Amino acid sequence: MNILVDLGGVVVTWQPDTLIAQHFAEPLIQSRVKAGFVGHADWLELDRGTLPRQTAIERAACRTGVSEIEVAQLLSAVPSALVLIQETVVLLHRLKAQGHTLFCLSNMHHEFIEYLEQRYDFWDVFSDVVVSCRVQLCKPEPEIFEYILGKHALNPSETLFIDDTALNLTAAATLGIQTLQFESPLQCEARLKELGCL
Repeated sequence: MNILVDLGGVVVTWQPDTLIAQHFAEPLIQSRVKAGFVGHADWLELDRGTLPRQTAIERAACRTGVSEIEVAQLLSAVPSALVLIQETVVLLHRLKAQGHTLFCLSNMHHEFIEYLEQRYDFWDVFSDVVVSCRVQLCKPEPEIFEYILGKHALNPSETLFIDDTALNLTAAATLGIQTLQFESPLQCEARLKELGCL
């Protein structure tokens, strides 16, 4: 089986609500920052690698009413908030040992993926790492799935995609890729056993 694996929320923690709350005390400001920055289309363009960091900060400050300095501080705090989920890494190594071919498929900004690559050493479990900012394609767009399928001549019916976001899984499924929604390492392990992967 070919197994495509997301990073944020699967291999490393990604809890934007918690991160925002650490930087902004008022619930109203928290909701503005979530809607106007982290949950805004500009965030996806940062992931795509097509929106300059400073431009994103300036636009987010205008939309949310918080200062550019505060937006920049939030953005700078993201990498250290992406903490390794060790149980997932153990699970990935088990899958590889079973003979499955693993690929990373993630939406992520340049500075975030560079931080993770420098900090952690689990990358050898993957045969390839496809990150949105490096291919200018983002989940849930079908093109990013078509890109990795085509690059490695993968048969969709023999490919499983693990992600924590339903929208991304739905997009993959339309191309015939099998999907598994990640909730926790234990839940993922149980589902992989049901699918016969472990």
